[in-house]
Amino acid sequence: MKQGNIGVTTENIFPVIKKFLYSDHEIFIREIVSNAVDATQKLKTLAGKGDFQGEMGELKVSVAIDKEEKTITVSDRGIGMTADEIERYINQIAFSGANDFLDKYKDDANAIIGHFGLGFYSSFMVSNRVDIITRSYQEDAKAMKWSCDGSPSYTLEEVEKADRTDIIMHIDDDSQEFLEKNKIEDLLRKYCHFLPVPVAFGKKTEWKDGKQVDTDEDNIINDTEPLWTKKPADLKDEDYKAFYRHLFPMSDEPLFWIHLNVDYPFNLTGILYFPKIKDNIEMQRNKIQLYCNQVFVTDAVDGIVPEFLMLLHGVIDSPDIPLNVSRSYLQSDANVKKISTYITKKVSDRLASIFKNDRPDFEKKWDDIKIFIHYGMLSQDDYYDKAKAYFLLKDTEGKYFTLEEYETLIKENQKNKDGQTVYLYANDVDAQYTFIDAAKEKGYSVLLMDGQLDTPLVSLLERKLENTTFTRVDADVIDRLIQKEETKRDLLEAERSDRLSSIFKSLLPRTDKSDYHVEVQALGEEQLPVMIVQSEYMRRMKEMSRIQSGMSFYGEMPDMYTLVLNSDAPLIKEVLSDSEQQTAEALKPIEAELRGLNARQAVLRQEQDKKKPEEITQEEKDDLKKCGEDIQAETKKKNEVLANYAKDNDRVHQLIDLALLQNGMLKGEALTRFVKRSVSLIK
Repeated sequence: MKQGNIGVTTENIFPVIKKFLYSDHEIFIREIVSNAVDATQKLKTLAGKGDFQGEMGELKVSVAIDKEEKTITVSDRGIGMTADEIERYINQIAFSGANDFLDKYKDDANAIIGHFGLGFYSSFMVSNRVDIITRSYQEDAKAMKWSCDGSPSYTLEEVEKADRTDIIMHIDDDSQEFLEKNKIEDLLRKYCHFLPVPVAFGKKTEWKDGKQVDTDEDNIINDTEPLWTKKPADLKDEDYKAFYRHLFPMSDEPLFWIHLNVDYPFNLTGILYFPKIKDNIEMQRNKIQLYCNQVFVTDAVDGIVPEFLMLLHGVIDSPDIPLNVSRSYLQSDANVKKISTYITKKVSDRLASIFKNDRPDFEKKWDDIKIFIHYGMLSQDDYYDKAKAYFLLKDTEGKYFTLEEYETLIKENQKNKDGQTVYLYANDVDAQYTFIDAAKEKGYSVLLMDGQLDTPLVSLLERKLENTTFTRVDADVIDRLIQKEETKRDLLEAERSDRLSSIFKSLLPRTDKSDYHVEVQALGEEQLPVMIVQSEYMRRMKEMSRIQSGMSFYGEMPDMYTLVLNSDAPLIKEVLSDSEQQTAEALKPIEAELRGLNARQAVLRQEQDKKKPEEITQEEKDDLKKCGEDIQAETKKKNEVLANYAKDNDRVHQLIDLALLQNGMLKGEALTRFVKRSVSLIK
């Protein structure tokens, strides 16, 4: 027996391995089983080159649990190790046998997994002792047993052994969970599900005499030839769909898929599926599994897959993606950037091909796939140029247009007086029906933009398209949505306009979350008497604040609405006329006082405007200030009179409630009052 110390530079290598080298203790099973697969693949390569003439037997990896002995054993009939190789590859940490092997057999090495020499030591994360019992494939090789208890000390001795290698892990007391059959089987299916060598874990069971009993057949937990390793020409649509169901059993059927297969300037295979995205984008992320020669690495593929394609589902497999010693974290590398660019191009080419060859099918899928395209255009500058050829706009009638087609459709009729083409859009056809209908009566087209990312997309399109502005159809009255050089109607004189504003504003809702402004406009007798519109700019900024943290300021501001009164509408004229009659006596002395105060204020300002600031006396300043305060007081009295008039006027209440109802803003007690008032007005 030989005793010695492992060649390390610190006495604390094992605590480092346990705590810091690997992100999850559970991946020890991946590393040990992967090493066994490496050894098996090496033997296949040697046999293929004629360097091994012996009997290979059944090449598989076996995993076994012994709860009484508290051990997990991983066995293989691979290449094995000599005493010298144990000294070099086990005792000298970080010298990888795989690297030497690749140097010798780099032209035909059969999918060698290991790149580093620390994989084996992951076993000490869960073990208080690890034994290696191994016999090299070489003729007349002696079987050796290496044993280490987690300190730098080890023993090495000759033993008897028929097969090649057993790794026996004596599990720590604090890691007993790994002695449970279900736990290990779950981990094997997670990390080793597609390894290229059969992995057996116990025996298959069958129901016999009222209980599950073992059969003689190995329980093979992996698929050694997953779909992505096969040629697309040999596969049917059902094969891809079945594989998707296997990967994501609870998901809807995918829209379509892309089979990746490239061997220059890097190696990459895989299958990416376009899923049907539900309401929550974040729920769809991290559904791409990364493999390295069929060994599962991670489902956090940031950096390899472009941000917007993180919404795809599927697998990618590449030996050229650099991994750290634990295979758990991706490192920044030029190959990664090339792979990211390649994946983007393949996805774009696939979308362009479907659009070109089967546009009706592409349009049917558009509502489901647009989230990917929108996300790409917003998050990756160069993707806009790729996507604009197959990017579609959908109108409220369900028709689809490319950007070029839609511009041709509206460029003549929807130009404003400043020469800008105005794209009108809605995000809810039912809620905004009145505004959409008014636009259509003008001969305008209205887009439907109801996607999760349409608000930032609108801003992007305004930057990309020349002389273009987007306006939601309820952002203003129809005549001002696309302002043209038209004959202006006579506006109501200021005093009467102020009267109407005061009457209606007194009954508008008052909350911290909303702010109302009243405008009086002459819109023609055919238009509605009242409507509520919302500023395009402020509404868009508030919507952006919900998805862009740097704009949170706008999110804190109240929603800003404008109640537009159509002074040409008969109902508004009647309210104005009736209010003048009903409030004449009460307002007569107030308005007389206001006329006098306004005249005095004008004289005082005129006198002070003739003087330099330093020539104005304090008394003169006080007089002007007092006059302003008196005007405010009288104006308040006037507004109170008009508010009292409005409070008891069912017509004003009804008009305001109709405008609120039209915008889905009439709820609770206010809605109940409206219904009761409507019933009483019908009687």
